[in-house]
Amino acid sequence: MTPSLQSVRIRTGSSDEEGRLVMDEGLLVAILIQLSADHGAEAGHWFLEVGFGNLGSPRPAPFRDLAAALAWIATQADTRSGEGVRDGVRRP
Repeated sequence: MTPSLQSVRIRTGSSDEEGRLVMDEGLLVAILIQLSADHGAEAGHWFLEVGFGNLGSPRPAPFRDLAAALAWIATQADTRSGEGVRDGVRRP
């Protein structure tokens, strides 16, 4: 999985409006929201607002940055599709 990002503003009903659509090969796989100052120590972190398909659960804790969010998304997508790393071994 090689995700790409599209910046968007999202009407969340709170001050958390900065978002990213996460796309993979033209398909929307997740929506990330950057947490506002209202979230104290987690301000600036990225929250998985929604994950589609096999990214729907479990919901992770907020990510420090987009790189960490994208790494988690790629790992989850690969692992759940039968690819990825399991038991320390990369599997096709």
